[in-house]
Amino acid sequence: MNSMLRSNRGFTLVEVLIAVAIVGILASIAYPSYTDYVARSNRAEATAELLRYANMQEQYFVDSRSYANTMKLLGSSTDDVDTESKNYKITVRTTNNGYRLTATAQSSQAANDASCKVLTITEAGVKSPTSCW
Repeated sequence: MNSMLRSNRGFTLVEVLIAVAIVGILASIAYPSYTDYVARSNRAEATAELLRYANMQEQYFVDSRSYANTMKLLGSSTDDVDTESKNYKITVRTTNNGYRLTATAQSSQAANDASCKVLTITEAGVKSPTSCW
């Protein structure tokens, strides 16, 4: 008899809808911050690789009195090198008296980090775009 008089316990539909709305608002705030963080992290990986290959270019220049015109000459297995995360492709072009290393964003990185889609560094240490370094 006592069990029949007890009221049901649980959440009302309104309470559940409020909780879902709060989670939705938090997610809409957090997701853009997360994608920005991931894009900056991938960009940092690309800039580190560009600096590593620039260092390799300078060592190659010391050894052979010219800059390497392919990534293979710098020890890579291919001429187009992907970063470890595969978000950037790194290439080299030689100029009259120097080189230009370029990292080009691939896949979702190109969409999530449009202002820093192409990163470059030259033999003089000129980095562009400067806001992305």
